[in-house]
Amino acid sequence: MDIETPPTEARRYGLGLVNLASPRMGTKIHSVSDDFFAEAPRMLKDTIPVFVPDKFDDNGKWMDGWESSRRRQGGHDWCIISLGEPGVIKLVDINTAHFTGNYPTGAMVEVGYSLDGDINKVEWHTLVEHVNLGPDAHHLLESKYLSTVNLVRLNIFPDGGVARLRLFGDVQRDWVNQKNDIVELSALRSGGSILGYNDAHYGDVNALLSEGRGLTMGDGWETRRRREPGNDWIVVQLGTSGFVDQIEIDTAHFKGNFPDKCSVQAALVEKGFDVNSAENWKELMPKQSLSADAIHKFKKEIVNDFGPVNAIRLNIYPDGGVSRLRIFGKAL
Repeated sequence: MDIETPPTEARRYGLGLVNLASPRMGTKIHSVSDDFFAEAPRMLKDTIPVFVPDKFDDNGKWMDGWESSRRRQGGHDWCIISLGEPGVIKLVDINTAHFTGNYPTGAMVEVGYSLDGDINKVEWHTLVEHVNLGPDAHHLLESKYLSTVNLVRLNIFPDGGVARLRLFGDVQRDWVNQKNDIVELSALRSGGSILGYNDAHYGDVNALLSEGRGLTMGDGWETRRRREPGNDWIVVQLGTSGFVDQIEIDTAHFKGNFPDKCSVQAALVEKGFDVNSAENWKELMPKQSLSADAIHKFKKEIVNDFGPVNAIRLNIYPDGGVSRLRIFGKAL
């Protein structure tokens, strides 16, 4: 499973942004004007778009993305996306990978918010003004509207195909009513995000913060085999600052390649810090042994309490794979 990572420009734009359009966030297609050649949900897939030369279906050439039929009666095509979590979108990536003679000539993005999901009550705002699109390329576009939204309408002119749509931003969650509850501070859907790592040769780093157990060995974070001294690590921004109560590490499907041990460091930091400095953070949990294909729950008794934190560094020794990481605690 080849997982797509954000283009370099998107990574530079700001640490801690998440793809609000990912199915891992619970995001789904609400409705679409036309997806005759390629079904709209493919546009949200987390994987890298592929081109299979000899693959056809009943409607024609199979394409990895959303593709409408050739419009003959005027107008334009559109797709409405329902975000799994409300958020503020800061950067949009419209990717026309492999669409060369069938890409739209232009696009425009609108957004809105509906408490009950009723599309008829939505007041639409322009997120990205009409822009020209090119073939087989990323189009990185800054947002013009920085308020909380949960519905997105991608308009393409007049028709054609988009391989992937990425909506990079911040989850907006009300933590006030959860301050006395033990909650998962690190969850992707709560605003948790991957800030950096020394290696992620296999799998999908975002899977680490996703719901449920991993479906396969590819549904997690895995490093290459380490042939030099040291250990591998990954840094996570929590959805909100909080007091850590319990840590859970799941090595589902990692049987001959699970880490021998792990430890956790943490800190309260400003957004945009240098992730390499995390090796000097305080120890939240000392080294603990791990085992194959198992959920490891580390209780409060072995978690050091040194006040609120908003970022953690998971160290694995020496290398290997982790399916899920969950940091539980109380929001600050």
